[in-house]
Amino acid sequence: MSPRAPEGARAPGGARGEEGASASWCTGAGEGAGAGERARAPEGTGAGEGARTPEGARASDGASAREYVLEVEGLTRHYGEREALSGVSVSLREGRTLVVFGPNGAGKTTLLRILAGLLRPHGGSVRVLGASLPQEAFAVRGRIGLLGHDPLLYRDLTARENLHFHARLHGTPETRVQEVLEAVAMSRRCNEPLRTLSRGMVQRVAAARAVLHEPRLLLLDEPHANLDPAAIELLAPLIGAESGLTRVICSHDPAGGLAQADVVLGLREGRMVLLGAADGLDVVAISELYR
Repeated sequence: MSPRAPEGARAPGGARGEEGASASWCTGAGEGAGAGERARAPEGTGAGEGARTPEGARASDGASAREYVLEVEGLTRHYGEREALSGVSVSLREGRTLVVFGPNGAGKTTLLRILAGLLRPHGGSVRVLGASLPQEAFAVRGRIGLLGHDPLLYRDLTARENLHFHARLHGTPETRVQEVLEAVAMSRRCNEPLRTLSRGMVQRVAAARAVLHEPRLLLLDEPHANLDPAAIELLAPLIGAESGLTRVICSHDPAGGLAQADVVLGLREGRMVLLGAADGLDVVAISELYR
């Protein structure tokens, strides 16, 4: 009996907010109009009264909705009685990077899985690449690249076989497989079963899978996990800022994550507690999320 396709095989899948917007600590997020990049707070409202409208929010600058790769408003998701996300609102323009910080259990991975179309939201609205999720998830899954804690690869297949499998799923030319294997320096080990490779090598193959079909949006959950410094540098043209792609990154590294970010979102227990342009924040502010 052939193995069932990995969960992500069916779903292959910060931008700055308004110019000049500063970071805000959000209080009571999710209880009122919603705090965050899309929040409609009165002008000049302080962080203690509600979040200021951030850079990526729709403003009266005549910006077209097509410029937004990501639009989330009042997002809620729960597991039984526990709220994993409550009132999360954020938007992201093409080519920008949103970095999501927060302690374990803050809701970061849940947010990424919803954006990937792998989880259904229980409230609010989510638009990715112009499609409403989950109703139109089928229309965008092939334009999203997901790199998460699960590599979404078969352990008993080789790296090459795994990538050929995903190439067929996406209708990607198989010549692309060799391209990405070379890009992640796995050409010499690509014919060995995945179970024989180190965790760092598996992560490199997973990164190759995530960009194999040349997505427009990358969803990256701690993408540098298990990678040595040389491997991190190797993957930068594929999944780093050098790629030029729109990215949402979940990170526990205040310094490294902030260096990658255009917009920062801070979560705690599923609620927004921080949102703003990265250039208005420092490592000390991000570190407060973990205290």
